[in-house]
Amino acid sequence: MKYMKQLILIMTLGMFASTAVACGLSEKVDGYENTDVQHTLKHWKAGDKSPVPFMLLDVRTVDEYAAGHIKGAVLIPVQELQQRISEVPKDKQVYVYCHSGVRSVRASNMLVKAGYTRIENVQGGIVAWKDAGYPVEMIH
Repeated sequence: MKYMKQLILIMTLGMFASTAVACGLSEKVDGYENTDVQHTLKHWKAGDKSPVPFMLLDVRTVDEYAAGHIKGAVLIPVQELQQRISEVPKDKQVYVYCHSGVRSVRASNMLVKAGYTRIENVQGGIVAWKDAGYPVEMIH
């Protein structure tokens, strides 16, 4: 009986932990959260009806953005982010992505140092987004 109660407790805690991660409640790393493209897609699909107001922030170059980006994403290259940081809203969840995840970590750290608290780094960047078969928009 005691074993059964412990097993139920462990299973319940495991389900809570996996739900927390899937809902953006995962532990923060250096002041921001790492999230996967599936979580980002859920909010992107909901758009303005998302229960969490959000912004997609693309920190790649102009040429990379033109070659394919997530529709609705705002482009602020990581090299310009410090000068343009006021363009990033503090009252929204900000999903930061780049090509594969290196520049977005750098940008996420910049935002945290500037006082932002609702930052999610999209792991794998646009590469992971495309690999998952999610749509991209191009500028011709």
